[in-house]
Amino acid sequence: MATFVMQAMGCEVAALNTVHFSNHTGYRQFKGTKSSAQEIASLYDGLRQSYLTDFDVLLTGYAPSATAVEAVGAIGMDLRKKSLQQPGSFFWVLDPVMGDQGRIYVNEDVVPAYKDLIPHADLILPNQFEAELLSGIKILSLANLADAIAAIHRIYNVPHVIVTSVQLPSATSSSSSSSASLATADGSVSTQDHRTNALMIVGSTMRSDGSARLFKIDVPFLDCFFSGTGDMFAALTVARLREAVFAAEPTSPPLRETRAWVSPDHVLATDLPLAKATEIVLASMNAVLERTMLARSAELAKYVKQDEQDPELAGMPDVERKAAVEKRAYLRRTKAAEIRLVRNVDLLKSPVIKYFAQEWSQ
Repeated sequence: MATFVMQAMGCEVAALNTVHFSNHTGYRQFKGTKSSAQEIASLYDGLRQSYLTDFDVLLTGYAPSATAVEAVGAIGMDLRKKSLQQPGSFFWVLDPVMGDQGRIYVNEDVVPAYKDLIPHADLILPNQFEAELLSGIKILSLANLADAIAAIHRIYNVPHVIVTSVQLPSATSSSSSSSASLATADGSVSTQDHRTNALMIVGSTMRSDGSARLFKIDVPFLDCFFSGTGDMFAALTVARLREAVFAAEPTSPPLRETRAWVSPDHVLATDLPLAKATEIVLASMNAVLERTMLARSAELAKYVKQDEQDPELAGMPDVERKAAVEKRAYLRRTKAAEIRLVRNVDLLKSPVIKYFAQEWSQ
């Protein structure tokens, strides 16, 4: 997902895969292997020995172990060292993939490994649960969310933060109401507002005193289970943030030549390159996901009553047959919701921006 998106946006990509799976884990079954720390380091050494490490941006996502996180971190810090004489020439986007929906789904030692790594990154993309792990603040309200972002800036000195996949309790939603989001455990880009049936993401670029400049963007809620939107969001952000930084208001030195691309304090939250980039990223994502939902409905319509009439299932005991039918239906729904990215690449490149950043203060 991330590799294709960045290539479609004109980036030259060297992809170091941390897993080699037959399919994404949303299917609840897969075959394949996880890359070891040694394999990750060896691939980077291969690039380095041929002088192929002149990268502008590093995007890091899921790492299967604490040692793999450390191996990824060593790559980031090696690239950072090469850019010390040219501030702004290297930018690190880090998605600290640790868990979601209140649970950790990596080994426990991955959490401290990420905490050690984050101070070296420029932009991090945690979901709600990951932001809670990093900040030590339980996010139950917008005020909690603002405090968590401020704490992440303060504790890790990370310049840019976007908190994703946040679901907040609403006074107007009943305890029995269901919720959904734009993504799965690989990271999403959404905060659900039960009162408006909308989604919201929140980002911040810190000021020189370390305080947060918060913005939020509301987008329509799409009631469908998608997998891969976290990687899609991160990859689009790589391209669009760099584009926004290069188009930023003139400063001396230019923003693209400053460490971590942090805008001067006078720049409003809604005018930050991070906010401008997020607007166009969400425009692309919303358009592609809407197209995907249309294709999903058409694909699922082909399977109405087909499983119940399948001769392979006819001889099974009722309990086994019911379980087999339910499993096949789940797998078909998951496949039907695969994001239609390649056929809608035009929406990555030239979306219509409909949702705009709003300044948000506590």
